[in-house]
Amino acid sequence: MIPRDLLRKIRLIELRTNRLVTESLAGQYHSVFKGQGMNFDEVREYQPGDEVRSIDWNVTARMSHPFVKKFVEERELTLLLIVDLSGSGLFGSGDQSKRELAAEIASVLAFSAIRNNDKVGLILFTETVEKFIPPRKGRRHVLRVIREILCHEPRRRGTDLNRALEFLIRVTPHRAIAVVLSDFLGQTFPTRAEIDAHLRRRVVLSEMLGQTSLVALRQANRRHDVVAVQIIDRFEMELPRLGRLVLRDAETGEVVEVDTSDDAKREAFARRQARHQEELIRLFRGARIDSIQLRTDQPYAAALGRFFEVREKRRRR
Repeated sequence: MIPRDLLRKIRLIELRTNRLVTESLAGQYHSVFKGQGMNFDEVREYQPGDEVRSIDWNVTARMSHPFVKKFVEERELTLLLIVDLSGSGLFGSGDQSKRELAAEIASVLAFSAIRNNDKVGLILFTETVEKFIPPRKGRRHVLRVIREILCHEPRRRGTDLNRALEFLIRVTPHRAIAVVLSDFLGQTFPTRAEIDAHLRRRVVLSEMLGQTSLVALRQANRRHDVVAVQIIDRFEMELPRLGRLVLRDAETGEVVEVDTSDDAKREAFARRQARHQEELIRLFRGARIDSIQLRTDQPYAAALGRFFEVREKRRRR
């Protein structure tokens, strides 16, 4: 039996995201994520403005006036949502936690997909793959996906994106859109000097890239169309001035005491987080993966729309 407050939350997410999908994002989704090719549809008479290269010369010769071949896009796609359920996802300094925002973004993408007759699947992961829902169509299926993101009780608290990507490659033989929703804060990255030093010792790159491997991301993106959606909270980028705080890492359990009234400590924290973001962007670019950052304290609709527009323009080049 699903608790009433959870049903209300799922219904509110459906209402909010459905309106957004109807007004704009379903069309943008269709433009940004293309099918696998073109299928022959029919032959029709040539009309001024038709591409000359599409003329069917055999039919034209038989009928004594020009005919062209008409093709339609092979539209049906599979959208796989790969959602990080590690402990840090429960954090949120405002009305919404990162996990709740992830469920809402997943809802937007899933409803856009089914509006375009695409299938939607789900992979939930922490240090391991927690749950897999095979791709299907339909509103009830999308509501189940949202419910699982909000309700699933993970067995682990940490993050291992490599395992999720390896699982994706194993269970999805055909090309799919793979959207990873995570804060990417539990990942570690080497410096350029560390990479060079390890390569001189002939150590495999993926062994020293920490939990998120450039090799794994590249392999997944070669097989599928991988998109990274980073979901963060503002207080993960800069500490608020609240005096002495005792903080516990939601993934490792480590407890530290921090004096947030110390400007030097707050500035050092902000620099470290900014450096992490730069390394993360470098990782995505190295794997040729499109990425977007969304925050729990900011509206996401405009940012998501801009991301779709930029991606579509880049794909047209």
